[in-house]
Amino acid sequence: MCSVVDSAHSHSPIHESLEASYMTKKIHGSESFFLSTADVSVAVTQQGGHMAPVTFHTSEGDFSPYSSAPWEPKECDESLPHLLKELRGDFFCLPFGPQENGLPHGDTANSVWQQLYCSANEISLVCHSQCPEALVKKTISLRTGHTALYISHQIDGLHGDFSYGNHPILDFSGLTIGEGRLAVSPFRWASVYPGVFSNPDHGETGILQHNALFSSLCDVPTHAGGSIDLTKYPTQYGHEDLIMMVNEPATSQQPFAWSAVTMKNMVWFSLKLVEDFPATLFWISNGGRSAHPWESRHTCRLGIEEVCSYFCDSVDQSRLHLLSHLAIPTTRKFTSDKSTDLRIIQGATPVPSQFGQVKQIVPSAEGVLITGENGHSIAVSLDLAFLLANQKPQ
Repeated sequence: MCSVVDSAHSHSPIHESLEASYMTKKIHGSESFFLSTADVSVAVTQQGGHMAPVTFHTSEGDFSPYSSAPWEPKECDESLPHLLKELRGDFFCLPFGPQENGLPHGDTANSVWQQLYCSANEISLVCHSQCPEALVKKTISLRTGHTALYISHQIDGLHGDFSYGNHPILDFSGLTIGEGRLAVSPFRWASVYPGVFSNPDHGETGILQHNALFSSLCDVPTHAGGSIDLTKYPTQYGHEDLIMMVNEPATSQQPFAWSAVTMKNMVWFSLKLVEDFPATLFWISNGGRSAHPWESRHTCRLGIEEVCSYFCDSVDQSRLHLLSHLAIPTTRKFTSDKSTDLRIIQGATPVPSQFGQVKQIVPSAEGVLITGENGHSIAVSLDLAFLLANQKPQ
């Protein structure tokens, strides 16, 4: 099912007006575009372009891992940015974090997206960003037989150094403490947020040690001394924390980086090019914010955010290149005469009940092979060419 069919594939320049005809349906209080096949159903909010709910129709049943906030837009104070009113699923941030004279995470996470076209297995939306000035086209494609989303953000007309990122949020509220398992591909540097991520003066609580370096998700330092195993989630209720992991460079044998979550008998995964998204952030949102609209009810959520940014700090802070001594980029240079296409694959697959934490995701003849900590391997059909088409020669 598709909300509307519009066969006009537009590549309009940034200032060209767009006359789009579309229909939406209201989902969780937000007008949303909708695309559905036998393998995947996906909704995207018109306001902010937030992608949720998403249901993967697998051989072992439906799986809907993306979060929707425990509030609807109409329940929020009018003064709040649409980022918080619509908060759900995955959305694109340009820039990533706050910006002077602009909205947090940019117009792409807050402003209206218009439909360019929709077919039986693809939808394309456009956002005319004003701060920063750019034309951003979001395309979500589905493939027959693949329980996966092929997500592209094409950026035109942008000039200067900017941070950016994809911002999926998953919901673990149906799991007991520690039942979900988290994993990322090998990283070469990792740290807890260096400043005060959870400010007690704002009714916020956190448990991780500021600026603490770590080499394993199993051993992340805490304020109280000792450490916590962040491969197991949800954690104990009542904290809001952020960590950043910088992926190892690609190789010919391992051309992409990955993040993965095991929820009972399902694995959700995200694949990316390290050169486009050098780092992964874990935003641990487990009841640690009491102010409106959080009110200590945004629990058991986890942002698994693929970014080119300095943590979640402002774009100006990212432009300071504070990790350049480690050859870690925190912005990308865009030029207004060059189009940039940022691609990610997010997908899901059923796994045996004893699969456990994902240990490896590698290319295979039909897509990828996902291996768990107890030795089980699952072959997943994917169109890796979609992702690797943008890769620079090794």
